[in-house]
Amino acid sequence: QVQLVESGGGLVQAGGSLRLSCVASGRIFSIDDMGWYRQAPGKQRELVATITRGDSTNYTDSVKGRFTISRDNVKNTVYLQMNSLKAEDTAVYYCNAAVQRAPWASIRRDFWGQGTQVTVSS
Repeated sequence: QVQLVESGGGLVQAGGSLRLSCVASGRIFSIDDMGWYRQAPGKQRELVATITRGDSTNYTDSVKGRFTISRDNVKNTVYLQMNSLKAEDTAVYYCNAAVQRAPWASIRRDFWGQGTQVTVSS
């Protein structure tokens, strides 16, 4: 019913930039919080950044000042602009959205994308 599709990952040199996009589609009435998470091999999935529908943002300490999360509520899209990339940013990046699927369905349900690989060479 709801699908999230990430794009924009790839291989980049340390110090470079990438811009990730995630588009939500399907039966959607509204989207509350959206976020980006990442998972490196052998590590737990961790929060990178979140953004509310009103554009309040939160970042994990390791990306503050380098990454910027934003959203377009008309396009149901969340972005992650990643600058000054480091080797330790290498991971699969996943987007997340809390979706209200109908006006009478006040409980949000989390949906996840399949992930996009970001590899930073040092």
